[in-house]
Amino acid sequence: MAAPIPKVKLNNGVEIPALGLGTWQSKPEEVTNAVHHALKSGYRHIDCAFAYGNEAQVGEGIKKSGVARSEIFITTKVWSTYHRRVKESLEESLKNLGTDYIDLLLMHWPVPLNPKGNHPLFPTLEDGTRDVDTEWHISQTWAQLEELLEAGKVRAIGVSNCSELKLNEILPTAKVVPAVNQVELHPYNPQLELVKFCKSKGIVMQAYSPLGSTGSPLLKDDVVVEIAEKHKSTPVAVCYFPVLTGYHIAKGNVVLPKSVTPERIESNLKYAELDASDVEKLDSLAASGKQQRFIKPAWPIVLGFPDWK
Repeated sequence: MAAPIPKVKLNNGVEIPALGLGTWQSKPEEVTNAVHHALKSGYRHIDCAFAYGNEAQVGEGIKKSGVARSEIFITTKVWSTYHRRVKESLEESLKNLGTDYIDLLLMHWPVPLNPKGNHPLFPTLEDGTRDVDTEWHISQTWAQLEELLEAGKVRAIGVSNCSELKLNEILPTAKVVPAVNQVELHPYNPQLELVKFCKSKGIVMQAYSPLGSTGSPLLKDDVVVEIAEKHKSTPVAVCYFPVLTGYHIAKGNVVLPKSVTPERIESNLKYAELDASDVEKLDSLAASGKQQRFIKPAWPIVLGFPDWK
C-alpha cells in the first residue's frame, strides 16, 4: 500500500499535496483517462497548463472521476503570450477545466512573448527566434497575478522556470512573495543554490521532469540503482521511480511525475521514504560530473541558470 501523500504548507497557509500528476506532453485523447485513473488511485493534485493544449481533457478527467472539486488541488499556468492579459488566460483555463477557481496559478516562463505575433503561442521573428515582448517586464505580469489572488480567483500564485536572477526582478516590487517556483529538478539537475535561495524566501520548490526524460541515464545510474535495491518492497521487483519521487518528498519539494499509463501512475504514487544519507548521495551526483538539464527551450534571453549556456 502506498504511504499517505504528505502536504506542504505554502507561505500563505494553503496546503498543497506533495505529489501530483504532471500532464505535459500527455496527448488530449489519453489525458482524460490518466487524470481519472490518478484521482481514483489516490492522487489529489493535478498539474496542467494552458500551453499544453489539453486542459479541457484534464477537466473531463476530473469530472469523470467523481471526486469532489474541493478535494482536488489544481495547478495551471499563464503562457508567455498572455503576460499582458493574465486575467484572460485564467478565464480560458477556468472554462477549459470546468471549475470556478484555481488552487495555484503560475507564470509559466519569465519570458513575455508578443501577444500580437505570428502565432498565438510561439510567435517568431524573421530569423526564427522567439518574438519577445521587450516592452513588458515580468514584474508587471506578477502584479496582475497578485490582483487575481486578491480578487479570490486563485488560492495561491507562483512562478515557473525562474532562476535567482529572474526572481530578483520580481521580488523588489512584489506585494506577495511567490508561493512556488516550479522548475526542472532531479538528481542530475538539483539546483541546490536556487533551492537554498527559494527556501530563504519562503518559496516552495515544485519539480517537473523528476525522472529525467524518456530513456534518461538517471534511471540506470549506479547510485539510484543502489538506493532502489535498499528500498525495494519485494525481492524480485526493483523500481527506480519511487526513489526519484521519494527524493523530492524527503527534501520538502512538491514532485510532479507524468504518465498516462495506469500501472506507472500507480507506481509513482508509491514513493520511497529516503533517509538523509540517500538524499545526500543523490544531491552529489550532478557535482560528480553528471549535471544534465533535459528541458532547454531556445529562449533568446538570459534566464540566469548557471548551467544553461
